[in-house]
Amino acid sequence: MRVYAGMDPRLPIRDIAAHAQRIERLGYDGLHIAETVHDPFLASMAALQATTTLTVRTSVALALVRSPMAVAYTAWDLAALSDGRFQLGLGTQIRPHIERRFGAKFDDPTGRLRDHIGAVRACWRAFDGLEKLDYSSEHYTLNLLTPNFTPDPLPEHVKRPNIWMGGVNKKLVELAGQIADGFVTHPTNSHPRYLRELCRPGLLTGAQHASRSVDEVELVVGTQWILGRTQDDLDERREHNRRLLAFLYSTPAYERTLELFGWSELAPQLRSLIRDQRWNDLSTLITDEVLDTLVPQATYDELPNVAHSWFGDLVTGILVAAPPDDSNDHLLSKAIQELRSR
Repeated sequence: MRVYAGMDPRLPIRDIAAHAQRIERLGYDGLHIAETVHDPFLASMAALQATTTLTVRTSVALALVRSPMAVAYTAWDLAALSDGRFQLGLGTQIRPHIERRFGAKFDDPTGRLRDHIGAVRACWRAFDGLEKLDYSSEHYTLNLLTPNFTPDPLPEHVKRPNIWMGGVNKKLVELAGQIADGFVTHPTNSHPRYLRELCRPGLLTGAQHASRSVDEVELVVGTQWILGRTQDDLDERREHNRRLLAFLYSTPAYERTLELFGWSELAPQLRSLIRDQRWNDLSTLITDEVLDTLVPQATYDELPNVAHSWFGDLVTGILVAAPPDDSNDHLLSKAIQELRSR
């Protein structure tokens, strides 16, 4: 099983290189770079320049707010810079952020993401000299690329970027099964039940629609973890995860797992508290039952067995976030190596 790390979204940009070097020393396969308060491509560049073996993947960059050609250029440069260690993860986000934070269009987000990925791949084929740029779809038309604006082909030994998707809902999962090289689940929808009942069937449906094997789509579970050296550490960490779940499940798009467990009333209750500006009360709605059901917890010694028992037969990779404190890195590194060997 491949093991990936994440990154604190508020880590200062100047500290990303050191974080990536730590992740590489710990023996992770790769690092996921989310799009929150930093440009994910600039953050990826910092991580790639500071490492030599680590795969760096945007997980995920927002496609709907960017030109496919601009994304194609950037990913091409990052692949060249890193000798092929960069992977492009793309997603849609939700309507309020796309329209009100970025001022972009959210019409037909799944179709627009499909066409965006198709356009990026068409750009790459043109960069490699395989075909003239002539891409036309419902949402994008790209048919101009003169020699002066065409990057050099990547060297033969450099792997072209894979394209990954992230998401939650049925349409996006099925689209990933059709066209993506891999799929990363959202932290709110990473429970084995979600994987078995919604995610894996959706990937299979999409793959069958595209007449390809679902085994061509890698699946990485982006689960949260309650990790620590001792039980006291776990008890303290529980409250952090309780607060995080409360915030995340206030978003309507993330309710699928709650519905699977019959907790559909929880999300509206959380949103009601937010409307009343009762932010400190959010976590009181995440009961121990909800927390224990949805978030795996383990000491570092237990991590490989717990991870394998939850996800071993369902995914090809797993996210295990390294804690900010590096005092237990020797224990974490040992657990990562054991998990990778399974």
